[in-house]
Amino acid sequence: MSEAEQPPVLVERRGAAGLLSLNRPRALHALNPEMIALMAQALLAWRDDPLVSTVIIDHAEGRGFCAGGDVTAARRSALEEGGAGARRFFFDEYRLNHLLYTYPKPVVSFMDGVTMGGGVGISQPARYRVATTNTMFAMPEAAIGLFPDVGGGWYLSRLSGRLGPYLALTGARMNGADCLWAGLATHHLPVAALAQAKARLIDGEAPGRVLGAFADQPEEAPITAQLIPILKHFAKPTLEAILASLAEDDSDWAKKVLATLAGRCPVTCKVALRQMAESLRLDTFAANMAMEYRLAARMVMLPDFAEGVRAVLVDKDNAPVWTPATPEGVSEAMLDAIFAPLPAAEEWSPYE
Repeated sequence: MSEAEQPPVLVERRGAAGLLSLNRPRALHALNPEMIALMAQALLAWRDDPLVSTVIIDHAEGRGFCAGGDVTAARRSALEEGGAGARRFFFDEYRLNHLLYTYPKPVVSFMDGVTMGGGVGISQPARYRVATTNTMFAMPEAAIGLFPDVGGGWYLSRLSGRLGPYLALTGARMNGADCLWAGLATHHLPVAALAQAKARLIDGEAPGRVLGAFADQPEEAPITAQLIPILKHFAKPTLEAILASLAEDDSDWAKKVLATLAGRCPVTCKVALRQMAESLRLDTFAANMAMEYRLAARMVMLPDFAEGVRAVLVDKDNAPVWTPATPEGVSEAMLDAIFAPLPAAEEWSPYE
């Protein structure tokens, strides 16, 4: 059976586990509306099923766990239909994120590959998050004029040492050892042990016991060598201050980071910094997701989103023209409008 003939998520109850295997390998398992619907339907059905004790989320084949969401479709929606389809996509995706975050049974996500954007959204809510030597974790939304969504404001803001703002603004990639060190993963497993670990979960063994039995100690996390400069520069209160601080640093690392930020969307960067500050003041994940939906509903209609997706994924010239083009052009009034509540009938809500 060809990929086109198979469902984009393989859903199965096997033994004591509910299995959700992402199945769009040519797209690195990027989420589309059908995948979100299939996952949500299964999770809602298994929530009160006494035969399901654990949920496993993995990918069927290929090098991607989940490389994000289908933002090219969201771009078409913004350009052709006023963004209605894009808003539905984000509304439903954020419901799935919240459903996983509040799920009453243990969820185990196997981040054995590229884990970006939407992949972060379906892996980080899991109680158990497994990294491997194949893990490549990133939130690269600043390159496409969006923002670190799917709960990114909640997760990144709570990382230590200003690592969150650094990841949000630069889109820097983290390997499995980095994820374990930062707490983005709860366990690091050898790739060769994954099948046996899943088999024991299917047999009904407790996830903590199974993963603990197979966990290994990875090499030293590369990110730890950068913690001091990350804290020094990304603790600054504004985007302009971060850039000025990096410009005063003559190190090769600072020059590289400054060059990276020069290509990032100024609106996204300022939204992300405010988003993380706001998230720390919120008491619940649901409140965070309501905030992020307001941002998504508005930012998908800004010219930066269509331009960023064009530059990175459509034309692939990697030469976006941002509006405004500089951080100084992004005013507090612009940010206030992006963060403002939506009309009551348009606000996001979780599954009951």
